[in-house]
Amino acid sequence: MGRLILNADDFGLTAGVNRAVLELHRAGALTSASLMARAAATDEAIELALATPSLGVGCHVVLVDGEPVLRAQNLPTLVDPRTGRFHPTLSVFFKLLIIGRIRSTEIEAEAVAQIALLQKRGLRLTHIDTHKHAHMFPAVLRPVLRAARAAGIRSVRNPFEPEWSRSVTRGAPWIRRAQVRLLRLLEPAFRRIVAEEGFTTTDGAVGVLATGTLDSITVSSLLRNLPDGTWELVTHPGYNDSDLAQAHTRLLASRETEREALLALEQFSEIELISFADLHSTG
Repeated sequence: MGRLILNADDFGLTAGVNRAVLELHRAGALTSASLMARAAATDEAIELALATPSLGVGCHVVLVDGEPVLRAQNLPTLVDPRTGRFHPTLSVFFKLLIIGRIRSTEIEAEAVAQIALLQKRGLRLTHIDTHKHAHMFPAVLRPVLRAARAAGIRSVRNPFEPEWSRSVTRGAPWIRRAQVRLLRLLEPAFRRIVAEEGFTTTDGAVGVLATGTLDSITVSSLLRNLPDGTWELVTHPGYNDSDLAQAHTRLLASRETEREALLALEQFSEIELISFADLHSTG
């Protein structure tokens, strides 16, 4: 039997995203959400999460395209000195990372601060992941896992799309397919580091390839083809309102599409829906 985590990213981004997360969880179409520690609607998301203990909540560590929890002057390589914010795109972040311009100590310190902010508000975090899947890079993964372990978190997202999922995902543009295929070369190192650090994870993430194009047809195709193992469906539901437009996210109309697709989710009795907290139940 396949096991599936239905996870929503960007919890806390806007009130409309928060509303979608709670609606979908109550409808049985979400089991988990990844919460941003410093976003426009983080405070509301924390209150909603505390009032909804059945929803698994992890820390969506933001290291790209956002504001740090720590003071910018304490993160000289991690933030853009002109803005005091993180570097705006994953490509800029990666270029600086590979030439050694971003210090792992700053990544770890900021991850520690983001996790602590959520835990101090009373949240029992089930897992760790990162905005734009930055932890797929080994130089980011190790400091993020160190921060998570120090906070008692032992589950992490496997951000890599499996081959079977890529073959049944329709509508993703070719450039997205090329990026996902290329980045999958990092998966062996990811699995090795996760094992060395003593973390649990899934067999892979589905929906990453379909980010921006995830609709009801694609969701149904993924679930119909879900093999044995433990998987995560990565989603970005929300309401396309004025707050979302001001958030400068590339996912605008697609958030409505994903919300509607999840609300129309078919029930597959052979799939067990779980959260990251359940990963430990199988060791």
